[in-house]
Amino acid sequence: MKILVYHNHMKSPILAIILPCYNEEKIINTAYQKLTEILNKLKEKNKISKNSYISIIDDGSTDSSWELIRTFYVKGIKLSRNFGQQKAILAGLCENEADIYISIDADLQDDITVVEEMVEKYHEGYEIVYGVRNNRDNDKLSQKVFANIYYKLNKILGMNTVSQHAEYRLVSKKITDVLKNTNERNIYLRGIITDLGFKSTKVYYKRQKRLGGKSKYNYYKLMKIAIEGITSFSTAPIKLIILLGLLGIFLSIALTLYFLLFKNISMLVILLVSLYFWGSIQLLSVGLIGMYIGKIYKETKKRPIYIIEEKNNI
Repeated sequence: MKILVYHNHMKSPILAIILPCYNEEKIINTAYQKLTEILNKLKEKNKISKNSYISIIDDGSTDSSWELIRTFYVKGIKLSRNFGQQKAILAGLCENEADIYISIDADLQDDITVVEEMVEKYHEGYEIVYGVRNNRDNDKLSQKVFANIYYKLNKILGMNTVSQHAEYRLVSKKITDVLKNTNERNIYLRGIITDLGFKSTKVYYKRQKRLGGKSKYNYYKLMKIAIEGITSFSTAPIKLIILLGLLGIFLSIALTLYFLLFKNISMLVILLVSLYFWGSIQLLSVGLIGMYIGKIYKETKKRPIYIIEEKNNI
C-alpha cells in the first residue's frame, strides 16, 4: 500500500475550480466569466496562488459547449461520452494537479461568493469544506419536497451524508490522492467523501436562480442518483426485506385466526388481497436484490470509470 505524507497547509495554495458541464452552451461563458472574477479577487488578496485555475469538464456534450471551452483560458477536459455528473467531477479531481479543489455546477445556483469562505476554512486546517444550502426559496416546491424526503431517508437508513449538500465542496490534495487510489465503479461522491473521515466543516449559502437554460436533471435522473447513493452506501433496504418477510408471516397467521373466528369474511377476498400484496413485495424485493447484484457485476468487470477524448491545456 502506498503511504502518503503531507506537509502543513501552504500559505497560498493552488486552487483548481472543477466545473462539470453537459450541453451548457447558453450559460458556460457567463459561468466562466463569474468564476474568473472570483479567482482573480482571491489571487489579489494572496489567499490562493497565482497559478490557480479553472478546469471545465465537458461530460459528452452534443451542443457547442466544447468549442466554447476551447476558447477560454481554462484546463478543459472532454469526455468521450456522457458518463454522468459524478464521474465528470471525479475526472476533474483526478486529472488536475492542485493543492485544493472546489467543485461546482455550471448553472452557478450554488452561491460562488462563499468560495472565499471555503478557502479561509482550508487555511484554518480543514481538509473538506461542504457547501450547505440553508435557503432554497429559488427552487420549485417539488424540488424542495424531493430533497427533504431524500435527506430524511438517508438519515433513517443510517447513511453518512451531509443534509442539504450536493456537489459544492472544497477538498484538499489529501482527499484527491485517496480518490485516485479508489477502484470503485459505482461513484457517489457525496457518500465516498464523507466516508473518508478527515477534518471537515460546513459553509452555508442561499440557493441562487439558474443562470439560464434548463436543468439537465429531471426527476428520473434525480431518482436514479438517489437510488444509486442509497444502494452504494447502505444495506438497510436488504434488512427491510427481512422485516417485511417476518411481517408477512405474522399477518398470515393473524388473518388465518381471524377467518377461523369470523367465518362471515370471504376467504377469497382475503386470499386475493394477500396474493396481490405479497406478490408486489416479492417483485420489489427481487428487483432490489438485483440492483445490488448489478453493482457487484459492474465492479468485477472493472471498465474505465471515465474516458478522456481530448484535453485543452492553458
